[in-house]
Amino acid sequence: MSRPLVIAVDGPAAAGKGTLAKALASRLSLPYLDTGLLYRAVARRMIDAGLDPAGDASAQAEALEQEDLRRSDLRVPEIDRGASLVASQPAVREALLERQRVFAAQTGAVVDGRDIGTVVFPDADVKFFITASPRARALRRHRQVHGDAAITEAELDAAIAEIIARDSRDSSRDTAPLVQAADALLIETDELSAEQVLEKAHEEIRRRITRI
Repeated sequence: MSRPLVIAVDGPAAAGKGTLAKALASRLSLPYLDTGLLYRAVARRMIDAGLDPAGDASAQAEALEQEDLRRSDLRVPEIDRGASLVASQPAVREALLERQRVFAAQTGAVVDGRDIGTVVFPDADVKFFITASPRARALRRHRQVHGDAAITEAELDAAIAEIIARDSRDSSRDTAPLVQAADALLIETDELSAEQVLEKAHEEIRRRITRI
């Protein structure tokens, strides 16, 4: 009996990894896990408790409940920064690691994050690393939060600077840094539609996996 199929989708913020992972999960009839949401929820618990996300967040990670993941205020600027800060803490990552692995153990899954193919599921069946330019990602994040509202050049510059700063924090942290796994397929999404990215990824999965 073959083991459950696990697809790892990594990449920086707002590159399109979540969009791809959800679409792949739907097409492959697999559960989907957004691991970034776990760290966002931990950051929200810290802030709601009056604590600095840069401080020890391990207790909040261990106390994380399913309801925390359903909150509607997890994708706002203060949580963008807070999630990056709590995610850099080894004790937080350790507290959440088993939760992520258990999620995919029985049925398989499409899992997205920043260390899925390198740490959480280093033996994933197929790995992707999704990226895009800071400008493209800043515009996408603005649309996620504000819809079709216009963005000024000053706001865009600030959003780009924050994305670059987060990339630096995520890629330079000592524990589970954001890096492309050696066996991951790199997909740059600046000039691709979500459907084109999906088709490219699905073709790679079909090429590598004979049981789908």
